[in-house]
Amino acid sequence: MKKNKILFIIPAYNESQNIEKVLKDIKKNVNYADILVINDCSKDNTAEIVKKNGVKCITNVFNMKYARAVQVGIKYARDNDYDYVIQMDADGQHLASEAEKLYKEIKKKETDIVIGSRYLVDMGYPCPLFRRLGTKFFSGLIKLFTGKKIADPLSGFQCLNKDVINYYAGCGNYPEFPDANLVIEMLLKGYKICEVPVKMKLRETGESMHGGIWKPIKYMITQFYICVVLVIKYAGKRRVK
Repeated sequence: MKKNKILFIIPAYNESQNIEKVLKDIKKNVNYADILVINDCSKDNTAEIVKKNGVKCITNVFNMKYARAVQVGIKYARDNDYDYVIQMDADGQHLASEAEKLYKEIKKKETDIVIGSRYLVDMGYPCPLFRRLGTKFFSGLIKLFTGKKIADPLSGFQCLNKDVINYYAGCGNYPEFPDANLVIEMLLKGYKICEVPVKMKLRETGESMHGGIWKPIKYMITQFYICVVLVIKYAGKRRVK
């Protein structure tokens, strides 16, 4: 039987303080998978640390932001015939030992996307209040618009099968924030999504892409607007994949 090809995709921007621990964690706990870091034009020595650890690194010529960096990795996975992709952050919040749960779940249930969830059951994640409220809000929107309960729609810790890899790679309008909006779109298109409870840690060092005051506000407004537009777009057109 053909052995499945699995690729960790890790977008990284100025993560020199965290990236080495992340790479060593994957090599220790999921040593049968390949790793690709998308260095999103970092100003520090992220790329040098990745290469020092013998890991494949693609460096963007300009800062493309998180979502586009992820899509670069997904296109690489498609072009190199990977069967599964595991999306993982470079800040140390996601654990490789938990990533294996995602892979096992996607194989067992033959689903399209498995989300690593902090809230499906209480995993002791010390989530800031604003983020927790935002998660509940978008979880409610997904339930309202699709009938599917997703407890952690803002989690970027995901495993994707080949069908999703091919769809995302060819998506010309891949969203700036691929969170609840993308979950809604994929559900309305008939893709199967499930969650598994995982442990996560808070970022220890560096700056979050949703840090500050205005970034979270922009994020909430943008997400809500896109979710509503998607529901209008697919009204009466929901189909089974």
